Amino acid sequence: MSSALEIKHLSKSYGSKIALDDLTASFPAGQITGLIGPNGAGKSTLLKAIVGLVKPQQGSIGIFDQPAHWKLNAEIAYLPDRAKWYKSHTIKQALNYALNILPGFDLPRALEMANLMSLDLDVLVSTLSEGHEARLHIILCLARRVKLVLLDEPFSGIDLLSRETIIQLLINSMLDQPQTILISSHEIHEAESLFEHVVFLNKGQLVLEGNAEALRQEKGSIESIYRGLFR
Repeated sequence: MSSALEIKHLSKSYGSKIALDDLTASFPAGQITGLIGPNGAGKSTLLKAIVGLVKPQQGSIGIFDQPAHWKLNAEIAYLPDRAKWYKSHTIKQALNYALNILPGFDLPRALEMANLMSLDLDVLVSTLSEGHEARLHIILCLARRVKLVLLDEPFSGIDLLSRETIIQLLINSMLDQPQTILISSHEIHEAESLFEHVVFLNKGQLVLEGNAEALRQEKGSIESIYRGLFR
């Protein structure tokens, strides 16, 4: 199976704090991979390194058989942890603005997603609940016709119904256009059914990786594996 991402011997420190420690991992193309680990495991740093927001001290990142470069970001949709959007925009304005600045943004697809997510296009972003704002940010990523989608803790701090709606949107998105999706999370109960591949990190190091179904058959649920590794 071809790889969308090849991470080799990646290290990154912030002063005395080690975020990534000689990390080597592979992420298969065309699948949803769960990037799993506790807070401080290095998940966010890895995603930032992929899109060039942090520079590792050593190692390499390959994206679809090419060395990572800012020009490849046109093929990457990245949702950072605690993403924000312009509060003065309505949802409709936010989507129209995204059409002008985000490569591959499909406005009709975004509008269809907004309807599925029960978002009123005339509502100001500043008035949205945390869960509804999270729905908007997911739309801004998944409505892009790109090869790679990176979602950093998309379920953190939002209500159960919003999580379920986001999961359904992810499933629909993959059916509509197969993509490679990485979901960074330490909250995996609702999302584990999405994962086709999993990569477990702790303290910047690879702990375990593999096909999600094979690991389930061998070790139990992804959640139980997580508890066994990190309790």
